[in-house]
Amino acid sequence: MLILNADDWGRDGDTTDRTLECFQHRSISSASAMVFMKDSERAAELAHSSNLDCGLHLNLTTEFSARGVPARLLEHQKALTRFLRGNRFAQVLYHPGLSQSFEYVTRAQRDEFCRIYGTEPRRVDGHHHMHLCTNVLAQKLLPAGITVRRSFSFAQGEKQFLNRAYRRVVNRQLARRHRITDFFFSLPPLDPPERLRKIFSLAKTFTVEVETHPVDLKEHAFLLSDQFLRLAGDTPVARCYALPNGKR
Repeated sequence: MLILNADDWGRDGDTTDRTLECFQHRSISSASAMVFMKDSERAAELAHSSNLDCGLHLNLTTEFSARGVPARLLEHQKALTRFLRGNRFAQVLYHPGLSQSFEYVTRAQRDEFCRIYGTEPRRVDGHHHMHLCTNVLAQKLLPAGITVRRSFSFAQGEKQFLNRAYRRVVNRQLARRHRITDFFFSLPPLDPPERLRKIFSLAKTFTVEVETHPVDLKEHAFLLSDQFLRLAGDTPVARCYALPNGKR
């Protein structure tokens, strides 16, 4: 199964509109929705009317931009942003002093998703991949049994050994509580084309998620192009983000 998932749905009007265009073109499967952002509520309405499958794009690193966000939530979000973006290793560190902030901000976003989409999120990933930060995982802030995005997949030699070892540990931890895909990649770099051809071909045997950001003009143009269809070949893009039965 080949799942192309568009991140940042609802962040702003351009992001929403370009993502919807790609979905209507059948070049993406699903989207990950941001809440408490400028276009979150309109995006939810469009998702319902177009039958676009959306999960929660947990945001712990970017200021909420919607009107009327509670002051307390904004303050907790700022504290998390300062921590997670203040040090390149912050994601792997557990911060006991911010445990209540992590719990409050995560719960608030799940509740807001439920309010505007009418259901609890069945899957979660994260802005800047911070759903995999140590506080979120150690505090078990994501409900057991739901689908959660795994760490990036890399071939041996692409990253340093410690980097790959850390990702393996995170993926094993995720698999004990959540449903995950077999592989996860980013759409870019778009060149050389052989890279994407190999990724897409994996989906003939495995469940593969590819992350994309249609607000990026190059990615948007590629997803609407004949080149994308040629590279995908006879591997169809899934029409929603649904893992095969029994997949963990």
